[in-house]
This record gives sequence, C-alpha cells and structure tokens, in this order.
Amino acid sequence: MIVVFHNNKSITRVESIGNKTILFDRKKTIACGLMQLAIQFPEETLVWCHEDFQNQINLNAIPDILHHQKMMLSYHPSESNYLGREIGYVEESPFINVNKKVTYPTWQMSSLAGAIYSSVLLVFKDKIKLDSDFDYYLSSIAKVGMPLGLLCYSEPKLLKEEAIEISSKASVFVLFKFVKQHYKTRWLFLLLLNFLVYEFRFPFVAFIFALFFRNRNNLNISLESIPVQSNREVVQQATIDVIIPTIGRKNYLYDVLQDLAKQTHLPTNVIIVEQNPQEGSISELNYLHTVKWPFIIKHTFTHQAGACNARNLALRQVESEWVFMNDDDNRFESDLIERVFGNIRIYGIKSLSTSYLQDGEKLRYSIISQSGIFGSGNSFLEAELLEYVSFDKSLEFGYGEDTDFGLQLRNLGIDIIYFPEPAILHLKAPMGGFRIKPVFEWSNKVIQPKPSPTIMYVKKKHNTKEQILGYKMTLFFKFYQHQSIKNPFRYFVNYKKQWKQSEFWANKLKMQT
Repeated sequence: MIVVFHNNKSITRVESIGNKTILFDRKKTIACGLMQLAIQFPEETLVWCHEDFQNQINLNAIPDILHHQKMMLSYHPSESNYLGREIGYVEESPFINVNKKVTYPTWQMSSLAGAIYSSVLLVFKDKIKLDSDFDYYLSSIAKVGMPLGLLCYSEPKLLKEEAIEISSKASVFVLFKFVKQHYKTRWLFLLLLNFLVYEFRFPFVAFIFALFFRNRNNLNISLESIPVQSNREVVQQATIDVIIPTIGRKNYLYDVLQDLAKQTHLPTNVIIVEQNPQEGSISELNYLHTVKWPFIIKHTFTHQAGACNARNLALRQVESEWVFMNDDDNRFESDLIERVFGNIRIYGIKSLSTSYLQDGEKLRYSIISQSGIFGSGNSFLEAELLEYVSFDKSLEFGYGEDTDFGLQLRNLGIDIIYFPEPAILHLKAPMGGFRIKPVFEWSNKVIQPKPSPTIMYVKKKHNTKEQILGYKMTLFFKFYQHQSIKNPFRYFVNYKKQWKQSEFWANKLKMQT
C-alpha cells in the first residue's frame, strides 16, 4: 500500500505501509504524481489523504473496504460535495444525493481521502488529462469509469472519526466545464436554463468557456482486463427463497415454477401470493397441490389486490439466507440461481439485478456495473436486509415502488450491481382478466397532476431540490409534444397548475405513511 499525502496543490509526502519513504517530484500535480506511482508500483493499492487528516486516515480498514480491484473509494464528511448542489440540475440518478453515513454508490469523489488500485488508474493513463485540480481529476475518473464497470463509493470507514470540514467547492466555471466533458451537450444548455429560471443567475461566460472543452466519454477505455475476486465472504449456507406475486396468470406462473424446478441450485421455498379482488373467489392454482415440486411452496391467497402488498406479504415469509424477487411472467435458464451465486461471491455483494429483456429486445448494457435502478422481478437480495426495507404501500397501483425500494437499500449502504448475464426474459404477459383499473383521488380532477403523484412522492422522498427542479424542466420539454395544448404560453400556465397538483397529491401520500 502506497499512501500519498497532499495539501490540495501538490504532494507533500509519500510513504509505504512499511514506513519506507518513496521519492517523488514535488513540482508535479497530485494527479501526475499519483499516476507516476501507479506506473512504478502497478500491483499496489494507492491511498490519498489531505495532510491535515493524516492521523485520521484508517489505513487498517482499507484491505476490507477495498475488497476487490475494480473499486474506487473516497470520503468527505461534509453534506456538500465538490461540484455542489447544482449538479443535480443535470442528473436525476441516485448517485447525487449521497448518504454520508453509509457506504454509498457515487462518482462524486473527494481529495480528502480515498483509495484505488494502481492497475485501475493505469487504464486511464493518457486517456484522462492529469488535471491540476485533484478533486476534478478524481471525479472525472469515477464519472467516466462507473458505466464501464468501476465501482465507486463514498466510504466513511476511510476515516477513524468524523473529521472537521474543509472547503473544496468548485466554481461555476468548473461546474459547466465538468458538465460539458461528461454529459451530452444538451445538458450544458439545460444547466444554463436552470440557473436562469430557478436561481436568477446568468453564468453566460462560464457557459461559453465550457463549449471549448471536449467530452471525455468518447475515449477508448476498457476495464475488462481488471480481474475481480472479492475477499469478502457474503454467502454462508447458499439457501434461497423465491417470492412471486401473481394475479390472473395461471399458465404463465406454471412455466415459472417449471423453470425453478429445473434449477441446478434449487430454492428452498417458493412463496406465492395470489391475488383476486373478486368477492367470493378462490384460488385457481390447483397445480400447486397436484404436481410434486422439488421445493416447499408457501401459498397465500388474498382478496386485496396490489403488488406492494403482495410482495410485502411474501417477503415476511422468507426463511433462507437469500431471496430471489421473481415475477409471474418470467422465463430463465436452469443455471440461473447457480450463476447468480457465483457472481455474488466474485463481487462480494449483497444485492444484484439481472438483465431483464422482453422477447426480441436487444441487450444494450453488456457491462457489469453499478445500477441506477432496481427491479422487483429480477433481483436477488440478502434476506437479513428485509428487516429494514419494504415496498411503500403509498405507491400501490402507481409508479415508483421499485425505485423507492432500491433507494431504501442504498441508504442502508447496500449497492445494487447489474449483471447482463445470466439473463431473465420478461414476457410482459397480458394482465389477468379480473384486474381492476385503480381509481385515485385525483383521477377525475379537471387539472390532472403531472407527473404522477407517486413519482413526485418518490422524488421528494429521495432527491435533492435541484434534482426535482431539473426534472421539472426536462419534463416540461418532453411533455410538450405529447399533449394537446400547442400554444406555448397556455401550455406553460397549464403545466404549472399540473405540477402544483402533483405536489399537492404527493404531500397527501406522504401524510398517509
């Protein structure tokens, strides 16, 4: 392990774990010095730390928290990050509103303290400029690397105790430059518009300045050569339960059970929650009892419709070490569970989602990476976590329950890793004949809320103010072409009313929780 101490302008000292002093060039930038060390020690772990916190860096924890090579960690205890709250105007992802109390997935890196393997840093050699601003360089590496499979985290365990705060805030010029170099150009214009509309600020010079920089996402960078083998043991018994909510899909569910019965790694329990809101109705799943299955089937029949309620009922019955959150119209190969456990062991993770394509749909994301979404029909989870998470019933029959569940996990310190293989096929079967279209309190109002109040509820629950306002701006333009009012001024007035309606009903949903 090589430890680099700096003062935000240059490297002040470099040491190895054995207290051997390493020579370095004090005239070079911190990024340049770090790269030189990576070249000199390609098999080492590189740690950086601001010299004011040299007594607080927790070097003993690094082998455990940096538990495989394809990772990048940093930490700054301040609620604000280097690029500031305004980055929320251009990114809606879960990686913006960072929970500093837990290990949280984010590309927003800090120069205060961090760690990365030399082999990973070398992948970016001659690809990413060795910026003089060390915070900018670290965030750029993470932002470019994250979609390519680099797992990046804010990690409070890097420090022994909560540190005093030091300011490291990017200027508006740096913010616009970062957006130009790491997002599509249209986001630069939207960032400017958000500043004008919501903050009454006019950063035209910063906007023009940013136009002269090249985007860094088009570089030929691959992390495929970096091996992954976590030193964490996250699987003990390797037992797994499967939950399946179902409503009116008798034949499709039978096929799912057949796929489970053929698994090379069989589940212990298959927990089925069958819904039929028709009064006096009974179960139609006779094959649960007439067919001999190689696992225990726990069957719950309820007249209460709703996926959130059904999944919560099923999750409360889980007994195994792991749970597979399945759906009643999925299909998959016989080695699905076996291969998933293999991936869990390799990456040392507690949650993952598979690719979830419809029939004939082409795979667009072929790299194992940190997922910005969560799928309730294609995910695997350590069962211990079910004590702390559940599906929010305020979102029943609406949208956003999967997003909310995933964000609950992230705020526990549980990242969700996407794996393109093994895959689950989602048939998107027709809805059962006795499903009832839900009628919300706002369904018959003259002014219809936009967006859906359930979406607004999730955003208010988890997103920053800037993320919500940025979403408001992008939705304004996206929705224009899909509605009947073509007069832009009338549309603007109507859109404001719809947004207020959405906020009103979202607040009502919040009061019900």
